[in-house]
Amino acid sequence: MDVCLLYFEDCPNWKVTDRRLVAIAAEHPEVVVRRKRVETMEQAERVGFRGSPTVLVDGADLFASPDSAAGFSCRVYRTADGLEGAPTLEQLRVALGLTQEVTR
Repeated sequence: MDVCLLYFEDCPNWKVTDRRLVAIAAEHPEVVVRRKRVETMEQAERVGFRGSPTVLVDGADLFASPDSAAGFSCRVYRTADGLEGAPTLEQLRVALGLTQEVTR
């Protein structure tokens, strides 16, 4: 499974997401994590970058809402504890199909 973490350097939340993805990859060798820094708006539009961090699973952004547009901003994720700058470990596991549901 290909997981690509898209980010821009000035967003602090991509490093949190990266640590969580690394932990998942350590448990599941079929998960391969790549990182791609997005540097221009043209590149953001081309790769489907909807803010930092964006997690693509086999090329699809499983956290994106249908009306979200490409752009440079720090992204916000809805979690059981409120809005956060990164998806939780459990949300990532669900998105990757490694667990069935998020507990509340």
